[in-house]
Amino acid sequence: MLSFECDYNRGAHPKILKQLVETNEEPLGGYGADKYCVMAKEKILKHCENPEAEVHFLTGGTQTNQIVIDSLLTKYQGVIAAETGHVSLHEAGAIEFTGHKVITLPQREGKLSAETVKKYLEDFYSDENYEHMVFPGMVYISHPTEYGTLYSLNELEELSCLCRSYEIPLYMDGARLGYGLAARETDVTLPDIARLLDVFYIGGTKVGALCGEAVVFTHRNTPKHFLTTIKQHGALLAKGRLLGVQFDTLFTDNLYMEISRNAIETAEELKRIFREKGYRFFIDSPTNQIFIALENEKMENLKRQVKFSFWEKEDLERTVVRFATSWATTMEEIEELGRIL
Repeated sequence: MLSFECDYNRGAHPKILKQLVETNEEPLGGYGADKYCVMAKEKILKHCENPEAEVHFLTGGTQTNQIVIDSLLTKYQGVIAAETGHVSLHEAGAIEFTGHKVITLPQREGKLSAETVKKYLEDFYSDENYEHMVFPGMVYISHPTEYGTLYSLNELEELSCLCRSYEIPLYMDGARLGYGLAARETDVTLPDIARLLDVFYIGGTKVGALCGEAVVFTHRNTPKHFLTTIKQHGALLAKGRLLGVQFDTLFTDNLYMEISRNAIETAEELKRIFREKGYRFFIDSPTNQIFIALENEKMENLKRQVKFSFWEKEDLERTVVRFATSWATTMEEIEELGRIL
């Protein structure tokens, strides 16, 4: 059966597996204090073009979002996010579990606008009862968004300027960051993100790694004793080498961007096939996530041969589904899906 249900349904890129095997017998320090973690951090900072930045490795996206947000907020603060944001919908209340409210705002194509955030902040501080309310302590965005859409450089600059005027951090969930950077339509680079964001992470789990996310605090703003905070959340790997070896490999010889482009190229070919066969797109995504509105009967028939993801009900007769390509998707798989369609 063909599998397009997500971009983390494969193990890891062969070069990563090879490097894990070749370093397997090498005795190394624990908790991220090994030479591969050090080398990986140096390579990431070089790609960010930001010598002030600091890098920490974690194993998964939800874990990363929870720890970063919890470490940056005080007890009485919440995090602003789009109503469709990952922390709002698909993390089982992981943020609220730490005692912080997710403050959801209207979005357009999965994105928060600076105008929307500004109005909320202005309204909050003009309310004479704001001392009785959850304070907005930071802004969360994802790039790409839950709908595979991308922020433009201008949109990021506006959000960054707004957050700095209110002295609250701007945080980017980069679970699929590689696919966002590789998209043909984007005008945003990794150095742009390292300049405009206060903290972001580079996703590995969905972009070629067995597991792992690289958290980047961009302006010497890492929370005090962040390593201790990671451990308090039960997320500090004794064998930190597992993450260091993987990110060292991903950021050697431009592998991260090379494999990210594969997801974009295969997605573009799949979009062409959908268009030729008359399928209707729910949203125009420039990245590796493709959203199609299917009649329910057709969806059930297709399920017998292809795996894809339920997204939302459009109406009683139609369902929005997602097809995702990845670093490992082949053109042969795209052609086979075309024959099935």
